Amino acid sequence: MSKTPAGFTYPFPRPAVTADVVCIANVAGRLHVLLIERNHPPFAGCWAIPGGFVDQDESLEDAARRELEEETTLEVDDLEQLGAYGDPGRDPRGHTVTVAFIAKFTECLPAKGSDDAARAEWFSVEELPSLAFDHDRILADAVKRYRSTP
Repeated sequence: MSKTPAGFTYPFPRPAVTADVVCIANVAGRLHVLLIERNHPPFAGCWAIPGGFVDQDESLEDAARRELEEETTLEVDDLEQLGAYGDPGRDPRGHTVTVAFIAKFTECLPAKGSDDAARAEWFSVEELPSLAFDHDRILADAVKRYRSTP
């Protein structure tokens, strides 16, 4: 059993929590998304949405902003919460729930892979590489949401 700072104990395991940011740029009517090439297992060498684990006592939005900046060098203020994704098999390291956010851009800003990302690149949504985890599902939901809002 693990103890929390408040002294409570829980007799059952809990999932880990991550925050991901789907960066979407509308350039001349064509949508692009920012992806990172993972530098570490699982899925080392595969493309993914920028994101990572939420630190203790960190808000979901703060974690999303921090991870985006750490992995791509991009800073963002406005985030729109897309949804939560928590299928037990989505991460081979264990049960992990992610809360995904959308960040909207008017251009494909320069981004650089940093921290645990080997590279960061913008891709047309019509020409995406294979994605790690369940990021294809998250990305499809983000594009659908983007296209349905004015």
